[in-house]
Amino acid sequence: MDTGLRERKKTATRMALHEAAVRLALEHGPDRVTVESIADAAEVSRRTFSNYFAGKEEAIFYGDLVRLRRLLELVREQPGDEPPRAVLTTAAERLLAESDRLDPAWVAQRRLLRGHPSLAAHQVAAYAAMERDLTAELADRGLSGLRARVLAATFLAALRAATQHWLEHPDRGLAEWVAEALA
Repeated sequence: MDTGLRERKKTATRMALHEAAVRLALEHGPDRVTVESIADAAEVSRRTFSNYFAGKEEAIFYGDLVRLRRLLELVREQPGDEPPRAVLTTAAERLLAESDRLDPAWVAQRRLLRGHPSLAAHQVAAYAAMERDLTAELADRGLSGLRARVLAATFLAALRAATQHWLEHPDRGLAEWVAEALA
């Protein structure tokens, strides 16, 4: 099996586990979902699940992790001489443009998260890791350590606030709320 095929199969298995975890959490509530039920729904073994995720919460939030990684890639793709705030705004705009039609599972997941504070720790950990990576990227672009950290934290807080506001007020698109928050 060539490396490309192996990686595609791994990606497909990871996504199948994530989708099963989200679907089961939405159907039964996150507290009633087990690793075994996720593995069964994805038609893999418990051991295979463990090769991809440390627990059900990680499987549920995998989609967020993918989005955060993509956001960081989009930041890194920006020219090095662009002002940091413009780099972040452009990356957010491009991420939203790439997902012009938001995945209903992601939207449902956001609503689920609000209803189950026990899952919030996993979101906080993902955003903390992203904040560290974003801070490092901004520091590489010439910002001082503290300025880079404050800008990264403020940017991510604005994205979270805009997303939460959009979930509560879906009368406007997410991109509009994000643009307003970043302005």
